[in-house]
Amino acid sequence: MQGLMMDRPLLTTEIFKHALRTYRGTEIVTRMVEGPIHRYTVADAGERVAKLANALVDLGVKHGDRVGVIGWNTHRQFEMYFAVGGIGAVLHTVNPRLGPQNAAYVINHAEDDWLFYDATFAPLVNAIAPALTTVKGRFVLTDEAHLGDAGGDGVGTYEELIADKPTTFNWPDFDENDAVAMCYTSGTTGNPKGVVYSHRALVIQTFASLLPSALALKEGETLLPVVPMFHVNAWNTPYSCMMAGVKQVFPGPRLDGEGLYELLEGEKVDFSAGVPTVWLGLLQYLQKTGKKLTHLRKGLSGGSALPEAIIRGFAEHGVEIQQGWGMTEMSPLGTVNTLPPHLAELSLDDSMPYRLKAGRAMPYVDMRIVSPDGHILPHDGTSDGHLQVRGPWIVGSYYKPESETLTADGWFDTGDVATIDADGFLEITDRAKDVIKTGGEWVSSIDIENAAILHPDVANAAVIGVHHPKWQERPLLIVVRCDGSDVAPDVLTDFLKQRLDKIAIPDAIEFVDELPLGATGKVLKTELRKKFAGYELPA
Repeated sequence: MQGLMMDRPLLTTEIFKHALRTYRGTEIVTRMVEGPIHRYTVADAGERVAKLANALVDLGVKHGDRVGVIGWNTHRQFEMYFAVGGIGAVLHTVNPRLGPQNAAYVINHAEDDWLFYDATFAPLVNAIAPALTTVKGRFVLTDEAHLGDAGGDGVGTYEELIADKPTTFNWPDFDENDAVAMCYTSGTTGNPKGVVYSHRALVIQTFASLLPSALALKEGETLLPVVPMFHVNAWNTPYSCMMAGVKQVFPGPRLDGEGLYELLEGEKVDFSAGVPTVWLGLLQYLQKTGKKLTHLRKGLSGGSALPEAIIRGFAEHGVEIQQGWGMTEMSPLGTVNTLPPHLAELSLDDSMPYRLKAGRAMPYVDMRIVSPDGHILPHDGTSDGHLQVRGPWIVGSYYKPESETLTADGWFDTGDVATIDADGFLEITDRAKDVIKTGGEWVSSIDIENAAILHPDVANAAVIGVHHPKWQERPLLIVVRCDGSDVAPDVLTDFLKQRLDKIAIPDAIEFVDELPLGATGKVLKTELRKKFAGYELPA
């Protein structure tokens, strides 16, 4: 016997239509690529989204066609999120940090018909244009007055494209399993892989992300997404904010500590989201200037492990930084670390072991730990192995896959090594490729990095394993000192001895001016391994 409910498709268009009915006056604010602050309402956005939808149809964009965009977090890219998907086409958000070779590869692999981009990225697009085999035309996300050198033969502007189009659009219905967006992995090994998101997946994740145990966003609040809209749907926040009536503040290209601080204070932002390197930069700006955050109450950190120093640093400003975990292949939300009441009421010191975990799984996300030989391990907080997941917003197959994506029994192997305790708390102990195997034991590079960043003279740190003739591998700690610091290796070693097991103490420490960062803000350990290839540890 089946239920007798209406069968209406779960489309992201319905989120947009709900916002227009319910939150017409909610503000959307952007620091423009051109410089000034732009403000309008959800109602204003609705008219412009309709204009863009009409313009795309006039260009010949059909159901299932791919439309590429390389842009900062702005109201124009926000409009593309709803217009492209709303007509049944697929928005391909291209990460500019992939570099020219990979950027050209993903645009061709996705078979993008049209390409939109901010003027900042005109040099990148001009460089790869001769290699683009499917793109019919290009538009710069600006107006004629600000086009400048970003223009060229056959290159139009976004504002000119939509200028004379109707402000209403008859949004079609279609299958909720149709694609709405796609994003490529950063491609640290081999070519980037395409992940295609369905309307159904993103709508279900939007509902789940708004739960009190997740982001807990609500009408009247303000969110600033530092996490880029060009990667994994800005952690789904454009959809979540529209569903809940949350004011959005888009930072544009200015992501430095001072620029973020100005928007956080000026727009009275309650909630922000970004990778640890962004949070670290903002914290260092606050420490350097002595300025305070008077409105921000919470921040979500993801992309890599959240150092304890960041949690403690923002706690001094009354801001709770919570960790989340997910992947491009998970649309991306997998866990959010919202502490249950009996842990939230503990002191910061007593609750810290839980705050450093990745959190508990969101509804409909199944997680399991599997040993290298394929045995499913207990959720006891100590058994660690490969983390595998499944759920309605988790990839079932890559776009044009070269090999099988899932395990034989239908799970996705994340590539992370992790534990899960009896209460469901996930702790990522390392990436499978980054764990250090020394004398038959596994040493977590994450634990060493987090301990090192606690030192007041350490701005950032990374750990890689290097060859050891007896122990197979030993940790090498690579440190970026804070400005003006000349902290010595023996001082850091003594500091780490108070916080780590003996086996985890690095055999050597090297200082660098900066760490190489990848397309999503993560430290590129592949580059560090190349840089320190053949490194000889002290006797």
